[in-house]
Amino acid sequence: MRLLVVEDEPDLLASLTKALREEGYAVDAADDGEAGLSKAENWDYDAIVLDVMLPRLDGWELLRRLRRTRKTPVLLLTARDASRDRVRGLDAGADDYVVKPFDLGELLARVRALIRRAAGQTSNLIEIGPVTIDTAARRVLRDGQALVLTAREYALVEFLALHRGAVVTRTTLYEHLFNEDDDTFSNLLDVHVSNVRKKLGADFITTRRGHGYCLE
Repeated sequence: MRLLVVEDEPDLLASLTKALREEGYAVDAADDGEAGLSKAENWDYDAIVLDVMLPRLDGWELLRRLRRTRKTPVLLLTARDASRDRVRGLDAGADDYVVKPFDLGELLARVRALIRRAAGQTSNLIEIGPVTIDTAARRVLRDGQALVLTAREYALVEFLALHRGAVVTRTTLYEHLFNEDDDTFSNLLDVHVSNVRKKLGADFITTRRGHGYCLE
């Protein structure tokens, strides 16, 4: 899953980006509203973590412009705890909010919930035959036994599971699994698909030649 964090406080931006990447997300960052809007409009993110008080373009205006063309789930970060500010954010098109200072565990849970709801998934558990994907614990089990997957392998399985039944193109997978600093022209995707098949079964991920990959 690929996230965008728009935050102008350097330390918070760095710590959030680091924490989210440690959770296995591909993360892009922007430190002002104009840069954030440009990225949000030009990339298909799974969720955006958006600070309200930003230079060049504040979070309210960024959200207003973004909603003209994008339905990307947005989690607002705000230091304002007045109810009118929370209402303003939700009415402007935000999907959820967290008031600073926030608990990192809660923020991560809210991001997971946004991604899950956007995919129409109501439960933390996704069952595909003998395989269970626990999106809350971010782990995969086969026949009840937990498997050891790398963060990127898990992200691949989760993304395909949230879009099960649909053919996902290689381009889409690159856009959602790798951040702007990754080399998307490498064969990393093929390596991850191969490794997942070794751990979950050769037929777990179906290849549609010339189209992409699918979980039946």
